[in-house]
Amino acid sequence: MLEVIQHDAIAEIRLARPPVNALNLELLQTLRSALDGAVAGGAGGIMLSGAPGMFSAGVDVPALLKLDRAGVRAFWREFFDMGCALARSPVPLVAAITGHSPAGGAVLSLFCDYRVMAEGPYKIGLNEVQVGLVVPNCIQFALRRVVGAYRAERLLVAGAMVNAQEALACGFVDETTGIDQVVTRARVWLDELLARPVHSMLGTRRIARADLVAAWADVDALPIDDFVEGFYHPQTQATLQALVARLTKKG
Repeated sequence: MLEVIQHDAIAEIRLARPPVNALNLELLQTLRSALDGAVAGGAGGIMLSGAPGMFSAGVDVPALLKLDRAGVRAFWREFFDMGCALARSPVPLVAAITGHSPAGGAVLSLFCDYRVMAEGPYKIGLNEVQVGLVVPNCIQFALRRVVGAYRAERLLVAGAMVNAQEALACGFVDETTGIDQVVTRARVWLDELLARPVHSMLGTRRIARADLVAAWADVDALPIDDFVEGFYHPQTQATLQALVARLTKKG
């Protein structure tokens, strides 16, 4: 489900759950373990990457719809807990967005310090509204601090998916490059950051990210139960079931 590749002081955690790196409970738990392991192992920085053409397709909706209510809540709690872990990471994070990154994939990238995205026909965005989900304030906040309040509102309310160039223009990503150079450019950025005096870089980073850490300080204070209720809204369930039907027919 994951590959961990060491680049000197950088630990690259590569999502490897074919075909689209969809997020299920096991992948989230494995990713959390890899993050904790990288920090415990002394990594100076962490890179999240995916497969060429696909960073992560977001939540594994077909698998999620098969779970009972307790299983659904367990998944979403783990998803929100992953956000807490990324927000509180003591070392810098860079997202090497190697392709499409809708919904949950985009959320993971928002907690990183820097985002490099592949040029070309790839899309990124929080398209939850399109599938009937209300984006909670804690996730909206993560986007607002990256792109600004007005742009975040426009993207979120429409559930918009934007291409790499549009994402760069609005600040959703920091850099675009050829698909074969995404990991390299992400590593260059992190190497340059780690070349700074570590105590001053990390101390300044802690101050700069204090708002994000505060918003994601306690997973049990986040609106998980409200989100689960929204997941079971009849219109949301109908929309998700129709989505799965289309995916099944397409497959």
